[in-house]
Amino acid sequence: MADRPATVGDVHRIAAAMPHVKRLEGPKGNSIYQVGGKSFVFFRTPQPDCADPDSGERWADVIMLWVESESDKLALTQDPASPFFSTSHFDGHPSVLVRASRLAEIGLTELTELVQDAWLSRASNRRAASWLAAQGAQG
Repeated sequence: MADRPATVGDVHRIAAAMPHVKRLEGPKGNSIYQVGGKSFVFFRTPQPDCADPDSGERWADVIMLWVESESDKLALTQDPASPFFSTSHFDGHPSVLVRASRLAEIGLTELTELVQDAWLSRASNRRAASWLAAQGAQG
């Protein structure tokens, strides 16, 4: 089957399917997915660092995904055409941002890998090793 464009529903489904995940609701109803008390996918509320450059209107559809390293972050954000980006607010923070309105530019396979990698970057070593071992047994 051909890879299809990713959706916001996919983000929720993939994040929720990872082991030991707790979904929290932020103060403004935004979803936050955590493993071991550490966020790995975070639906941001509108913030001044993510706004339309012409109108100044804050984007209400920004999703933050943790990444393993600065090099992973750069690999996703260095191409200006990429749907992934960062802002100066996240300088030195191991995460990338993507607007829900641009998720269709990402295939479901890539999104799955990104969410799984986000989970791995935040899960305990024991949980990560256990999950990776189970994936090897299934693959």
